[in-house]
Amino acid sequence: MTVDLKRIVHHLSMTRWSVNAAFPPRTLSAIEQAIRESHRAHMGQVVFVVEGALHSTPLFDGLTARERAIDVFSQLRVWDTECNNGILIYLLLADRDVEIIADRGIHSRVSTQEWEAICSKMESEFRYGNYESGAVRGIEQVTALLRLHFPALPSPQEDLPSKPVLM
Repeated sequence: MTVDLKRIVHHLSMTRWSVNAAFPPRTLSAIEQAIRESHRAHMGQVVFVVEGALHSTPLFDGLTARERAIDVFSQLRVWDTECNNGILIYLLLADRDVEIIADRGIHSRVSTQEWEAICSKMESEFRYGNYESGAVRGIEQVTALLRLHFPALPSPQEDLPSKPVLM
């Protein structure tokens, strides 16, 4: 295992203030609104999570953003929806790495390449500090895919909260 000192420095220097500066209440509100609108457009359930940095043990063990996103998907019980239609959009801010984890009901219909394209566009926006527009556009792109594969029923059921999670 090789140690990535630059990554370690980014994680150790990430503060709660940095997370709050990137995602102030106005931005969190815009994300929540985008998720609410998304939930009306399809049967999927979208959860948005921002984590500032990894704790020291997983960081020094080389835990990737993808591995952490899978852990968060489980911890937040995103998989616990009636139709197996949960989606986690996870941002590890210190790495500026976005991961999308889809439950099995959605994963079988949307390709990994489609999710990766959305992640890349979001990461590009985040590199320039465009957190609100990057997050909202990412949610809109996820919504378009879900609307295509899982159109809304007359009265959509919301199993998961719309409010973004800061970890």
